[in-house]
Amino acid sequence: MKRSTFLALLLASGAVLAGNHGPHWGYSGHEGPEHWGKLDKSFAACKSGKEQSPVNIVSRAAKQEKLAAIEFHYQAAKAELVNNGHTVQINYGPGSYIVAPTGRYELLQFHFHTPSEEEIDGRAADMVAHLVHKNAAGQLAVVAVLFDRSGSRDNPALASFWDKLPKAGDKVALDGMVDAAALLPQARGYYHFKGSLTTPPCYEGVQWHVLKTPVSVGSTQWLRMRQLFGDNARPVQPVNRRSIVDVAL
Repeated sequence: MKRSTFLALLLASGAVLAGNHGPHWGYSGHEGPEHWGKLDKSFAACKSGKEQSPVNIVSRAAKQEKLAAIEFHYQAAKAELVNNGHTVQINYGPGSYIVAPTGRYELLQFHFHTPSEEEIDGRAADMVAHLVHKNAAGQLAVVAVLFDRSGSRDNPALASFWDKLPKAGDKVALDGMVDAAALLPQARGYYHFKGSLTTPPCYEGVQWHVLKTPVSVGSTQWLRMRQLFGDNARPVQPVNRRSIVDVAL
């Protein structure tokens, strides 16, 4: 089976990037990120891969290139919340997509990490949302939206479903609609690089787009995520020979 086909099947089951498939893994102890590559042969890329995610983005070293802006064609949709034990994942209804420099990708799901897995100049944000997309060939593109805590002011885009976050192993079909577009900052300059899944099996070939402008998350919202999952961020990985492109819009 081709890797792109395998990834497409995982995505269809809601497992990619935030899934609970294969051997058990976690974020600490003997099942933590430093051991992922040894837990199972299918996780080998977690140890041996040369284009792993996340990374620390050094802004002064990023290449300035005039890539196109990401076109966001998101629409409100029905959604399902899934707590897979590693994160809360929002499986998103069909019809939303992006057009990135590498093509068109359909939005499948988004999920969260605390703190952010990505760092910019050595600093992690308080939280990140990874919006996961797939093109017709089964290739993946992720848009990362960084969140910084804002005290008592809740993020309204999260408020529509945040109080319904399920316990581990549970899922909840939401009655109303979720609007992924409301998660995005107004300024949409981004960093682009090639990377991998940030969880096992750590497969590479993922197009990453990290939006440079953070949005806010209420302290209570952030605390709710921490209470459910604690620290669920993979440490940054070596950049190696990759180019990180700074797309200033």
